[in-house]
Amino acid sequence: MQRPPRTSARPLATRRLAILGSGIAGLYAALLAGDAGAEVVLLTKGRLDQSNTWYAQGGISAVLDHPAPGDTVAAHIADTLQAGAGHCNRAAVELMCREARQDIAGLARYGVEFDPGSDGGPALGLEAAHSAPRILHAGGDATGARVAAALISEVLAREAGGQLTILAGAHATALHQACGRVTGVDYLQAGRPATLDADAVLLATGGAGQLFAQTTNPAVATADGLALAVRAGAAVSDLEFFQFHPTCLVQPGSAGGPGCSGDPLLISEAVRGEGALLVDGSGRRFMRAYHPDAELAPRDVVSRSIALHLAKLGDPNGHIYLDARGIEAAKGAGFLRRRFPTLTQKTLDAGIDWTRDVVPVAPAAHYWMGGVATDLSARTSLPGLYAAGEVACTGVQGANRLASNSLLEGLVFGRRAVESFLSPGPAWAPAGTIPSAQAFGTPAKASPGPQAAAGEPFSREALRRLMTAKAGVLRNGQLLAEAGTLLAAWAAAVQPLKVPADADPRSHEDANLLLAAQLLVAGAISRRASVGAHYRSDSTDVDHSPTAVSRRPKASLVHD
Repeated sequence: MQRPPRTSARPLATRRLAILGSGIAGLYAALLAGDAGAEVVLLTKGRLDQSNTWYAQGGISAVLDHPAPGDTVAAHIADTLQAGAGHCNRAAVELMCREARQDIAGLARYGVEFDPGSDGGPALGLEAAHSAPRILHAGGDATGARVAAALISEVLAREAGGQLTILAGAHATALHQACGRVTGVDYLQAGRPATLDADAVLLATGGAGQLFAQTTNPAVATADGLALAVRAGAAVSDLEFFQFHPTCLVQPGSAGGPGCSGDPLLISEAVRGEGALLVDGSGRRFMRAYHPDAELAPRDVVSRSIALHLAKLGDPNGHIYLDARGIEAAKGAGFLRRRFPTLTQKTLDAGIDWTRDVVPVAPAAHYWMGGVATDLSARTSLPGLYAAGEVACTGVQGANRLASNSLLEGLVFGRRAVESFLSPGPAWAPAGTIPSAQAFGTPAKASPGPQAAAGEPFSREALRRLMTAKAGVLRNGQLLAEAGTLLAAWAAAVQPLKVPADADPRSHEDANLLLAAQLLVAGAISRRASVGAHYRSDSTDVDHSPTAVSRRPKASLVHD
């Protein structure tokens, strides 16, 4: 028998908002809702500091009350739209850029201290694809960790004061629905199932970098929120758009492939800007064969060139090397440590002295532009279910995210979700136009072909190798079809649209990743044209020549 939903007619103090995830969107929303008097329960499947936000080296973009000379909100809007390759929701972009300063002030109230500039205000950095300096940092290249640490401190203080509840180690497994709305969540904690009733649920679970063999994301990024929403029938959008960073440190020795052990580490484009080269396993420099700008080509071009070179070498899941030794020779001993102190220390921690040795790197899954479709109030197509941050698709990021807009998006739409929860306002309208289960089929009922039936059995490691080789940086119709066939065979056995009966959270993560992989591949097959981060070598709608690609403006994610 269905439980009746908790009614929104009750006083605010007795209305409960369940927030899933402890990145910037979830932490900020928890503080705002709790401070407004709502009952807040924050669930995180690991520790509070295990999130993509914590690893964000980049800053937060915003046009403040006292912007850099010549900068305007209109310019920020224009830059975001250009980076999105014509695929953004303009209304969402305008809203985010217009309201950015409000949430920067909100962070300051919660103890976030941005790096100061010479004029007494916050320092404003300039990144590629931004037309003016508007990037705020905290602790230089540690912005994500500094922001998250400040918000976590505030959340813990409120938990101690009885203003909100934290359920750590709580892995959400299913959303509850009654009378046409989401009414709570099932979860596992310490191997035991439990249920939390709520007036609304906010998904703030982050992305799904663990779909790929190499990722900048932490181990918790396993598409949990997306899978919860899809199983409940929520609309999704733009899942073919996944951004890759070209040079992530490959840390050998993990079962899941390179880059899975230890903390993810991006090697910034700035290192190549200082003169570092990319070489293959034979020590041969190869980028000049792919693009006239070689190592200084746009980020997506470098990622594709590396992937193409590895494919030609017969090792699509392999890696190449960053050679920074010439920088020391040209600019003097100690230059790398002075210019890149964090990277120098972290590479040393990984056992690599980059003044003497080459650094193994490979393109890495970095950020998913697509997700659960939402409106401007972070409402999904299911009443009672909100989504904010990387799990959501607000339309802000379009086909290619602009640097330093991701943390901002989590802030703005996390706040707007809380505002909607506190003031129900107009009737809940459906968000997006793609009911996921109908648009992409039912993976559990897929009929595998003979090639898939004879393929490798399902495992997370096999899934990540498949996605990297056939649905990663390089895509075409044949590769995607091969991926779809094997995914269908695995889905016939795993049944990812069903909630696993296993009490092991890893089994749930595996099912979530398999479901997300099917949705991503289906979207990539459907979109035949190359747009933004979705590149198909068999597309007839773009000029694939290196010169044409180099002239096309692309978003850069330096330090982001």
